[in-house]
Amino acid sequence: MVQVSLKEIEETTQAALLAHGADAFPAAEVARAVAAAESFGNKICGLYYVESYCQQLRTGRVKGDVIPVVSTPRPSAIHVDAGFGFAQPAFAYGLAVALDAARQAGIASLAIGHAHTCTSLGYFTEQIARAGLIGIGFTNASPIVAAPGGKTRVIGTNPIAFSVPDGRGGMAMHFDQSTTTVALGKITMAKAAGESIPEGWAVDADGNPTTDPAAALAGSLVSTGGYKGWGFGLMAEILAAGLTGGILSKDVKPLKAPEGPPHDLGQYYIIIDPSTAPEFDTRLAALSAAATQDEGARMPGQGRAPSDPVEVSEATWDQIKALAEG
Repeated sequence: MVQVSLKEIEETTQAALLAHGADAFPAAEVARAVAAAESFGNKICGLYYVESYCQQLRTGRVKGDVIPVVSTPRPSAIHVDAGFGFAQPAFAYGLAVALDAARQAGIASLAIGHAHTCTSLGYFTEQIARAGLIGIGFTNASPIVAAPGGKTRVIGTNPIAFSVPDGRGGMAMHFDQSTTTVALGKITMAKAAGESIPEGWAVDADGNPTTDPAAALAGSLVSTGGYKGWGFGLMAEILAAGLTGGILSKDVKPLKAPEGPPHDLGQYYIIIDPSTAPEFDTRLAALSAAATQDEGARMPGQGRAPSDPVEVSEATWDQIKALAEG
């Protein structure tokens, strides 16, 4: 393992994306997201994806030179067409417009369509919360989840993220979680490391529980809480695909495959201005106090802090540096 600063991670990732065909603004926005993921130990959404970003830029599976198009079909309904480019620059284009709409109306939606995978969904809702508003986010992914009792893949891991401002530029609560028992990346990383997975994470192609990551990848992941998680996954699917112009998970090809059609995914955000409710701060403080009164208890995301520098495997860092050289 090597110690690498976040600045170095961001600059080297940006250089790699530029070397493979991305324009300056998309490269900068994606690199910032990669560094942020690494800072919180979210390896699955960090440097782990950079090689595939570069490969897909070269093959045209993701467009690195498009300018997102922002429209407002209704005063508080903001839509961004990512143009089959990265999700991060599309979000950046729409965020200021959506925040302004939410402050005026009390609530607004930000729908991003025709986008590449956004990887860490909470990265985006966190930006909403740090602007003083509540952010709820939904997205879909390539199909890896069957209905409870079934074996045909229908939806993706379909994360949901929720970030609440603390009134001081930080967050009182923050979570970003897949609607499956575990994120797909943990299965793929276990396979690459030659490790088994815990029972309850996935089933094989016949619908039987498995601890073999290869069998899991040939089968499907398990929704968290069974039918309850399945319902949340379907909710995310309806919002992320139905309200953004993106496609259903069942039609998305593997996210890291170098070639193939664009991801064409959607991300859907609900942005709420808590200042419309006079008792919000009081209620939030009371809830936080109740939730943390026992030793070791905390609100989700409480105490979350970035690290800098971070540990990166030597092989991964050598690969990123090589990509930066083109």
